Amino acid sequence: MATLRADLVADCSRCVGLCCVAPAFAASADFAIDKPASSPCPNLQVDSRCGIHDRLRDRGFPGCTVFDCLGAGQRVTQHTMGGRDWRDAPEVAATMFAVFPVMRQLTELLWHLTEASTLLPDGPLRTAVAAARARTEAHTLAPAPDLVALDAGGWRREVGELLGRVSEAVRAEVPERARDRRGADLMGA
Repeated sequence: MATLRADLVADCSRCVGLCCVAPAFAASADFAIDKPASSPCPNLQVDSRCGIHDRLRDRGFPGCTVFDCLGAGQRVTQHTMGGRDWRDAPEVAATMFAVFPVMRQLTELLWHLTEASTLLPDGPLRTAVAAARARTEAHTLAPAPDLVALDAGGWRREVGELLGRVSEAVRAEVPERARDRRGADLMGA
């Protein structure tokens, strides 16, 4: 499991600042500025490092301090795009920025599936988790056009149903567990 988890750790030195370029930011408690998608954050330096990394919270960017791509950035940079940088190869920029959020969803699913497999005894549910993890890993290895075309939301829902079954199985062992409040309107509660 440690090896599987090692691939789900962000390694910014192997990325080209995709989390600072691809997503949009809205001025809020998390981000001091509005930043459109596919536009570099003004704090991103030419070496793909943050110019205010040690002062993010003080400068109004606490959202950056809690974001984790779970290795999506280096997967897109190193594997999907073969080590290319959107700055040096502007013809691949749009593709990189389109692939990044898909890869981010896949790495998050990999993280959850890896964790789920540690919680289950051998049996059909653990086998289903291993199969879903293998299929998700295969998606991450797909070429860029396939990743852009992937119905990531559909795959996320399918895996989410499986993870829901894992949750039920694991929580069934908890004595006096709390009532299930999925879908409940708890506004004001």
